[in-house]
Amino acid sequence: MTTLVETEEHKALRSAVAALGARYGRAYMLRTVEAGGQPDELWREAAKLGHLGVNLPEEYGGGGGGIAELSIVLEELGAAGCPLLMMVVSPAICGTVISRFGTEEQKRTWLPALADGSRTMAFGITEPDAGSNSHRITTTARRDGADWLLTGRKVFVSGVDHADATLIVGRTEDARTGSLKPCLFIVPRDAEGFRRHPIDMEIHAAEKQFELVLDDVRLPADALVGDEDAGLLQLFAGLNPERIMTAAFGIGMGRYALSRAVEYARERTVWKAPIGAHQAIAHPLAQAHIDLELARLMMQKAAHLYDAGDDAGAGEAANMAKYAAGEACVKAVDQAVHTLGGNGLTREFGLASLITGARVARIAPVSREMILNYVSHQTLGLPKSY
Repeated sequence: MTTLVETEEHKALRSAVAALGARYGRAYMLRTVEAGGQPDELWREAAKLGHLGVNLPEEYGGGGGGIAELSIVLEELGAAGCPLLMMVVSPAICGTVISRFGTEEQKRTWLPALADGSRTMAFGITEPDAGSNSHRITTTARRDGADWLLTGRKVFVSGVDHADATLIVGRTEDARTGSLKPCLFIVPRDAEGFRRHPIDMEIHAAEKQFELVLDDVRLPADALVGDEDAGLLQLFAGLNPERIMTAAFGIGMGRYALSRAVEYARERTVWKAPIGAHQAIAHPLAQAHIDLELARLMMQKAAHLYDAGDDAGAGEAANMAKYAAGEACVKAVDQAVHTLGGNGLTREFGLASLITGARVARIAPVSREMILNYVSHQTLGLPKSY
């Protein structure tokens, strides 16, 4: 069981990342988004300090830690108002999958570059007609001599316009049964037949969302990551860290919103005392803090189980952590905006844009309803409803 008290190393990491985040903050992120740019300066400095690759093996240029450490980095940057969404994808999902299942050549090609931030990798799993049902994924790979030909579509792929490659979830046919099984392929951004189209989103973020079209994309044999017959194991090796990191993203966002609301409630005086002296203001903020702390505990448990190699236990805990963090984030942001009243909707205070962003923590990468399905069936043993 994970300890409830963070190690001195974890505390030092939190402090260092918080200091980095404070040098950039939400104002930096908003300026970057409005200019249509990327948070490259923050990404490079985080990489230089060793934060981006803290979860990757030391022999490949990483910090030798795990998802526990990487989630701390993302949470603290989020709490400073400048989270890096591609941390969820590049080092957490793709870096983890390659470090666990990749060939030696794939590890040496990708892991040092993912760790030092010089290269990034996107992740494509969701499809227009599959949604949460990964069994309906229709992106297929078939052999053509020594090569693979990959055909299909993906949607809501983050940052693929700047990524050097995308880790695509496809399916191959089992020669023995004829059924399709999931497999993971590294697709270079300039591969012939690999096209991307931006999705017009109302979320204000530096990382854009894309639809991908793969039209007989020819890939060499070594584009396949891991064992062709172990697809589900390899897939969930990436999905569990994704859930844990999404929880960190939500907790960080919630903490940022709450800190702004608390600061405002301490200083804003309407009658004779600051509004924070009134329980109608103070109690909801206290509840938001409690919910965020509880979500963090579950996130820490999930990260501990994952880093300890307990994939089954981590799956349950990662889903619960993601659910708890999404709910806590939405409530914290909503209460923060409500605390500021009209000011909560102004550009000056920068909270209104979080209303849309907070909803992402409930929706992606798996909806709260699918998590409740998982817990009711897998944990409670109730009949499967889907």
